[in-house]
Amino acid sequence: MKKCIKLFAVFIILLSLMFQTNVFAVGDGNVDSGGSDMGSGTSTNAWSPGNEGVRVTVVRANDHEVVTVPIDLTNKSPINVRVHFGKVSKIQYNKGKGLTISQSAYTFYNPSQSIPKIISIDGNNNIEAIKSYFTDEQVIRSIASLTGMNFDNLVSGEYKLLLEPIAYYKFEGVMIATTATEAAMYDDLVSGLLRKRMFPLTHKNLPLSMFLEVSDLGYPAWSGSRTTTATNADIKAYLGLGIVRFKDVPTEPPIINAYDYEYRVNTEVITAVTISGGQSDPDNPTQVSFNINGTTYNVENVYYPSGDSQVAWVKWKTPSTEQDMAINVSVQGSGSAEKTTINVKIIDLNKNPPLNPVADDRNNSFSFESVPERLEKTRADWSIWRPWWQEHWVDRGHWERDSWTDSEGKEHTSREWVSNWVDEGWWEFNLDRYFATLSADMSIKCDNKNPTANGRTMKSGYGINETVTASVSTSQSTAITYPQNAVSYFPEFRYETYWRLLERIQGGSSPKFEFQENKYSTYKDRTHFTPVWMPDGSYIVNTWLIDLWTPVGMLSMNLNDSLNIKGSLWDDWHIAPLKP
Repeated sequence: MKKCIKLFAVFIILLSLMFQTNVFAVGDGNVDSGGSDMGSGTSTNAWSPGNEGVRVTVVRANDHEVVTVPIDLTNKSPINVRVHFGKVSKIQYNKGKGLTISQSAYTFYNPSQSIPKIISIDGNNNIEAIKSYFTDEQVIRSIASLTGMNFDNLVSGEYKLLLEPIAYYKFEGVMIATTATEAAMYDDLVSGLLRKRMFPLTHKNLPLSMFLEVSDLGYPAWSGSRTTTATNADIKAYLGLGIVRFKDVPTEPPIINAYDYEYRVNTEVITAVTISGGQSDPDNPTQVSFNINGTTYNVENVYYPSGDSQVAWVKWKTPSTEQDMAINVSVQGSGSAEKTTINVKIIDLNKNPPLNPVADDRNNSFSFESVPERLEKTRADWSIWRPWWQEHWVDRGHWERDSWTDSEGKEHTSREWVSNWVDEGWWEFNLDRYFATLSADMSIKCDNKNPTANGRTMKSGYGINETVTASVSTSQSTAITYPQNAVSYFPEFRYETYWRLLERIQGGSSPKFEFQENKYSTYKDRTHFTPVWMPDGSYIVNTWLIDLWTPVGMLSMNLNDSLNIKGSLWDDWHIAPLKP
């Protein structure tokens, strides 16, 4: 078959900011960046250098709640913006707020201290100036004033600043303002048209202009490609954000994780790579092979249009022992993988349960720690390109001529068109979208063999039981694994040192987890014994529900529940007098 390739001119920009974490006068910036160059544009779809800004939102550090209306800062005067989405932060979108198109006047502030250029077209980045700017005391005072925050409260350590780069650009002839997250959500609404027209800006350079070096506010650090086009799902989950914090700044450099994936033993997982380059269709198909622990898994018919990409993944089960693995990836076809070697670390979480508590245990120096904020991601979105043939029939026939002489000696000629219809069509693509969501709940209660428990109040030294229930909803069940592990951490160990890997007693889309049988329990109950020395107060158990794997990463939830401790089991002991 012959194919007609449609070419779209797209206006592209070079973005290559390289942030690093350092401490400045007021704040500490947690942000990194990447990007790549762009080409030329059209009159209806274009972006001009410098048409940018930053959305700033004040967020409470302990519960990640937005406490002020976001503000947009820019050196420009984008009064020609005709479409925007109001003042909504990435956190609010990720918590479920929908995208609302607005055609009202776009509001912005021009700071008295100009913002250093964020998006560069020549690779000459003002790295130090950018880091200094967003941690400078006068800039922070200005942000406090514009957001209505008291400066001393803002820098007290109870709040953080969420930064989101904004681009002002023309899309289908209309000036539009979007953060990276809004661009990804808007692309979903317009069925991929924004990505098709403006992907080097909206799906590469804008989202990659800011991402985290260190996990914070529930967002993980970005370890993916810094130069290739990102998916809408990755943009919404990882990209287009930076964070400024004001206290408790690490004094040591962050640890760089050399592993692409961390898995648990005996767990069904998904490993994925992004394939791009050229066009992959049924005439020129792409096959991806994963060599895992001596077994080769082939993923055939990986299709995507020119200028785009496709995630290819394989589902497999990890071995039963801890180890480091290297997964080799090879591609047959026109495309190439973002990684040819995927480094995997496999760990065993069932190796460190608490020791047996005894009656004379003491911990006079104990103090309560804050419950940790473990990684939480409750929704994943991915897509699959589906090619279809656009017929275009063309008659490539020819004329046939004939000549003869009749009975009277006259010569005659004629010609006749002989049709030869040829389909000179081309491959078009539909984008099928899929999702998975995770919800869960945990509850702890006093052990049913506790003789003096009163509702949710108990004495220290007795046991507790725990139940975790989850619910998974997905539009492509074959592309995910259901939650397989839950790990509980306890205040007496400062939510580290020792933990309990729960046992999954019910699987499927509504899994259920409980403590494993405790070998120190007289009755082999599923219980955890609180220490006798535990002070009175709220006893909070923290559980991390993990290992729901999707083509775009793992879904997880951070769960907490509490009981009240009042007194100790020694209060239940007494000496009975001897009978005469």
